[in-house]
Amino acid sequence: RSLTGAHLSGRAAFPLPGRRRGPRGALALRGAVLHNLRGLDADLPLGVLLGVCGVSGSGKSTLVEGILVPGLRRRLGRPAEDEAGTVAALEGGEDLAEATLVDQSPIGRTPRSNPATYVGAWTAVRRAFAATPDARSRRFTASTFSFNSPGGRCERCEGAGHETLEMQFLADVFVPCPDCRGARFRPEVLRVRLRGRTVDEVLRMTVEEAAAFFADDPAVVGALRPLAGVGLGYLRLGQPATTLSGGEAQRLKLASHLDDAAAVGPTIFFLDEPTTGLHAEDVKVLLRALHGLVDRGHSVVVVEHNLDVLAACDSLLELGPEGGDGGGRLVAAGTPEEVARAGTTTGVHLARRLGSAAP
Repeated sequence: RSLTGAHLSGRAAFPLPGRRRGPRGALALRGAVLHNLRGLDADLPLGVLLGVCGVSGSGKSTLVEGILVPGLRRRLGRPAEDEAGTVAALEGGEDLAEATLVDQSPIGRTPRSNPATYVGAWTAVRRAFAATPDARSRRFTASTFSFNSPGGRCERCEGAGHETLEMQFLADVFVPCPDCRGARFRPEVLRVRLRGRTVDEVLRMTVEEAAAFFADDPAVVGALRPLAGVGLGYLRLGQPATTLSGGEAQRLKLASHLDDAAAVGPTIFFLDEPTTGLHAEDVKVLLRALHGLVDRGHSVVVVEHNLDVLAACDSLLELGPEGGDGGGRLVAAGTPEEVARAGTTTGVHLARRLGSAAP
């Protein structure tokens, strides 16, 4: 009866898209050289969800992170990694405004960073608290409700809510601040209530709880909506960034781009194995977010092994045929159905997946 059981039994199989999108232009890559890519040529369709697949070590991440991302960012005048490969030509995509790699690196290196601050929701929450009668009578401003600035925060822990015990041979230990007891703010700030809740209690809310609590505040709801859209509704607003998994950090970054991309212009997003650590139900949510980006005029390139994700893509590029020195070549390209008929390593497994998919 569980979600896992439903997927194991096939009752919750991933439905295939009703149609495959056709490309809106393409990137023409010629003569890519890096690691086991030795003069690789490939045409990457734009305006679609493109999956880059192949066995481990076939050159997928090298192609994306070592060739395409730095090459496009340099062309757009953006900072790029120095250790990039070389290409004879990278043409097409003249209307692209940005190239963004959404990786799994941490979003912050200190517990002070959290989901609410990362997506900008805390700014709107602070303004809501500052507008309450209690805050105005005490002449509190929005900055008073910031745990990163002096004024309203607990100065003993400087708004962290904990103190750090440095261990000489072990990892540091975090203990609740003895003054604020983990609440982050001074007592007089914690006496201010917004519809019965203190600022500390709001920080302890999940994204879903906060979205319901601030339902009448478009600024807060608008900032939180992308988090729910990528399946992070269970995170607490004040959860330290250092406690997030790599997959959660990646989806948090993706959420921060969902609204920004509309303002920037046509963007090509690159993700390397975003399903790592995700349950099948979470993968469904992730796919909806990725398809939503494409529906809004962007391009998404995802390096993946997950057959459900590959079957849901509009187009695929398969590298191989083996890993290491035996890889680095383009062995198949086209729709998932076309790659399934190619008889390649991925194609064989994909053919079974497509054959068992629900109509």
